[in-house]
Amino acid sequence: MHTAAATPSDPPAARRQTLVCRAIALALAAYFLASVAGFYHRGTGFTALICFADAHDYEVPAMAQAPHFHVATGGYDGQFYAQLALVPLLKDPAIDRALDNPAYRARRILFSWTAYVAGLGRPAWIIQIYAVQNVLCWLLLAWLLRRWIPPDTPRGLALWTACLFSQGLLASVRLALTDGPAMLMLTLAAMAGERGRVRITAAILGAGALGRETTLLALTLFRVPRRPRDWFVLTGALAIAVVPLLLWQDYLWSIYRSTSWANQSLLNSPVTGMLRKWRVTVQGVQHDGITSPHMWALAATLGLTAQAAFVLWRRTYTDVWWRIATPFAVLMIFLAWDVWGGFPGAASRVLVPLTIGFNVLLRQYSGRVLWAWYALGNIALIYAPAVLRSS
Repeated sequence: MHTAAATPSDPPAARRQTLVCRAIALALAAYFLASVAGFYHRGTGFTALICFADAHDYEVPAMAQAPHFHVATGGYDGQFYAQLALVPLLKDPAIDRALDNPAYRARRILFSWTAYVAGLGRPAWIIQIYAVQNVLCWLLLAWLLRRWIPPDTPRGLALWTACLFSQGLLASVRLALTDGPAMLMLTLAAMAGERGRVRITAAILGAGALGRETTLLALTLFRVPRRPRDWFVLTGALAIAVVPLLLWQDYLWSIYRSTSWANQSLLNSPVTGMLRKWRVTVQGVQHDGITSPHMWALAATLGLTAQAAFVLWRRTYTDVWWRIATPFAVLMIFLAWDVWGGFPGAASRVLVPLTIGFNVLLRQYSGRVLWAWYALGNIALIYAPAVLRSS
């Protein structure tokens, strides 16, 4: 269901509303870019977005040719993928010392490759491109999401904003992670799936799985065939989607002799991690008050829980976004404490497809139902400025 934009034949009030909403959308995009600009430092460019650990931590030798910003803390995961971009085929053994978990990090290689290719193999360019490719993906998502929720009305603008300023997507930009680019791949797959382009959908998912393996949860985009001959098409599509990751995993096996298919700390028995998150955050708010970081974590957890409940209740089987969001709603149930822990935690990043799917599905509602679910599912939006705060 698409929200029609105002046309020249609409009443003047409708045209003014459309112009105002579009102007606000542009202003929000400008605010996003201005916030990102705050991370620029002379001499090191936008590398503050990557959060490299201080200079005492080990880095691959090629980093010496790429001026970069160091943070006083231990850094964050983006520093590993950025260094992978300098050693895209893992030929330099030094990469093993630079990564916290080489076989696991190397599996998510796609967006390190894109930075290497766009940077023409030059370390200084590669690191800068890796730092900003999340920003480029955010802008592309802002454009592509107009297909489902054009920001031409107050409802469309609110839903569009909730997608783009969600905790998880902004965190991916702020920390130069793989979640944002992977979300772009899922959006492209949704477009192809909606148009019935089975092979293109499969190819996009296959490429996206090299950036983040959870992309393959969107294999639900493929419908169960009704005719025998269509099973051959589906089988071919599944092969196109899965084989690239299998081949790359085989290459990693030749290097690390480890399957590294799953990090055991990321998954757990059903609802264990989620219930612990609820207990810890509620107790934290009770002890430290509503101005503590626990309140941020509580808002994010409440929003994700509401989103999953809505998606699992909605059951719009024919909608591509329901088929994308649903497996992530199920994944949420199995996420371990290592994903939920922190302020607000990594779960909001892992579950970005759930958040965007939730908001796109809300486009079919209006009135009190729309705004009640919107407020509940997107309550963490109030913390968006904090995510984009520069260092």
